[in-house]
Formats: sequence, C-alpha cells, structure tokens
Amino acid sequence: MSRIIVTACLLIAIIGLVTRTGSAQQQGQSLDRSLNWLANAEGVLVSEQETPILQYQANPKSRNGSHRRANYIHPLYGLDGRVLTQDFPADHLHHRGVFWAWHQLYVGEVAVGDGWMAESFDWDVRSTEMVSKTESIQIKNEVIWRSEKLLDSDAQPIPLVKELNVIEVHRAAGEMRNIDFEIKLLALRPNLSIGGSNDAKGYGGFSVRVQQPPGLRFLTSQGFIKATKLPMACGDWVDLVGQFGASKTTSGIAILVHPETVGYPQKWILRDKVKSMQNPVYPGRDPVALSTKSFTSLRYRLIVHSKELTKAELDQAHQAYASE
Repeated sequence: MSRIIVTACLLIAIIGLVTRTGSAQQQGQSLDRSLNWLANAEGVLVSEQETPILQYQANPKSRNGSHRRANYIHPLYGLDGRVLTQDFPADHLHHRGVFWAWHQLYVGEVAVGDGWMAESFDWDVRSTEMVSKTESIQIKNEVIWRSEKLLDSDAQPIPLVKELNVIEVHRAAGEMRNIDFEIKLLALRPNLSIGGSNDAKGYGGFSVRVQQPPGLRFLTSQGFIKATKLPMACGDWVDLVGQFGASKTTSGIAILVHPETVGYPQKWILRDKVKSMQNPVYPGRDPVALSTKSFTSLRYRLIVHSKELTKAELDQAHQAYASE
C-alpha cells in the first residue's frame, strides 16, 4: 500500500491510504489552490483547475501479464489537456511515458533483471508523499527495486536499490509549465552496478516517449540538429519541437539536464524517424557502481510549452534551472 501525506506550512498530516485497488481516494491542493491532486487506483493525478497535467503510476501495470511496470509518468498532458506520451506502444511495448530505467543491473558479475525492458524486475513503491507548496505540488516517492532472479532463503526477492524521487509540478506560467525530476539511487547490496544497453548506443536513464508528431525537430543550444543512431553531444537541453496537437500550432517538450546531475554533461539518444524514446544517456554502455553509503543523484526538468520557443529563451530557462 502507498501512504499519501499532505504537507503545508511545515504541518504534516497523514490523511489516508491508497490501496492497490484504489478503494480509497484522497485529494488536495497547492497553497494557492490552482493545482490539485487526486489519489486514484493508478497512483496520483495532478491537475491545474480542470486540466490534467500528469498521472504518476505508483501501482503495477502490465499488458496481458507482460512488461509489468510502475514508478513512471503517463499520461503527460499538454497545456491544453492533450495527451503527449505513450504507454505500451506497439513498436516498443516496454516504453512508458516519462520513465527512468536501465538495461543492466548487476550484483557482482550476476545480471539481476532488466528495468528497461521491464523483465524480471519489480518497482515496489513503498510510500508516496504529497507536498503542497505555494505554486507547485511535489510527489515524493520511496521505491525499492527487486528482482525474481535474486531471492532470499524464503524465496522472496531481495531489496537491491532504494530509490527516492521527487516530481515537482509547477503552475503554468503563460504558455510554459516546468516539471522537475530528482531521482536518487542507493545500493542496498554491495558490488551493485547499473548500465545502459550493452551496445554502441548505450541508452538508459531518464527517457521520454512521446506521441511523435510528423516532422519532429530537435532544437539545442547549438541550433537545430539531425538525429543519428548513436549518442550525440547536444549540450544541456534539447527541445522536441512539432505540432503535438490537432492544430497547426508549433509546441513542444524541452528536456533540461541540471549541472549537478551525475555524469554531467550527458550525451543524448534522439529519434526523429523511428518512433522511440528521447534520452539524455547515463551512464552509457559500461555499468557504474552505486554506492551503499551515499545517493547517486539525477536531476532533470521538462518544459511543456504551447508556443515555439527560441534558443535564447531556452538558454535562459536552463540558466535559471542551473541556479536552483
């Protein structure tokens, strides 16, 4: 079960439990009352006024019993309420909205599950805390990674990694909305490591699977670029630019990497012709160890926007994010 807690003005009140079946529902607001959240059978839905913003998937979800997953965002909505992301797309059933996952998970020399493919891997969302701020709402989650490939003497999966993540949803400012992600990982077993795909692409880490519009373009601090199959040096941010809605208006989703993120600066896997995810890569093909004493931290910001943004506007947005 996931515990839902509301925090306001340093007062923390436990208001109820959300069961796996969603038999209990709780709700709350940001302090300015423009942002709202509702606990449901999937996890937590955050909205602004009557327009949905995102759904956090806390409870496990699968397609015909396969690719069982949890701990991700879908749907992510545009400022007009349109759905921007995909879950279980036919070409890559393991892709899911906004997610963070790795192909390689090792304890010593033993491979113990594939979080990217959602195979032999389990995300146990132990708690979800809702924190109401003046102009934002935080979803704070404690998640334990487990795998059926590593069991204890009672044939139960052994806890492998403790993940603490914070998803902060900001009130829209004009034609833009910021959504921040901080993902912290702590190994619960010695000699534990994570890595991306075991090939030249090395994809893995924070990823966004959008409903890809025709003519998707990528704006970076270096200008517009063409995607390649291999990781690219694109700078601190990439804006996915296209006509995501029914109208011909150009809009997009910008992905920003905070300078304090481990592995900074990160390279990027981008796809414009094959429907796929967009990914600032960490750590790449070669696995890296997770500490048992201190958290490994990754920080990203999404800017969902309903107008076309210039390079100067996005450079300024990244400078503001980097200073936080």
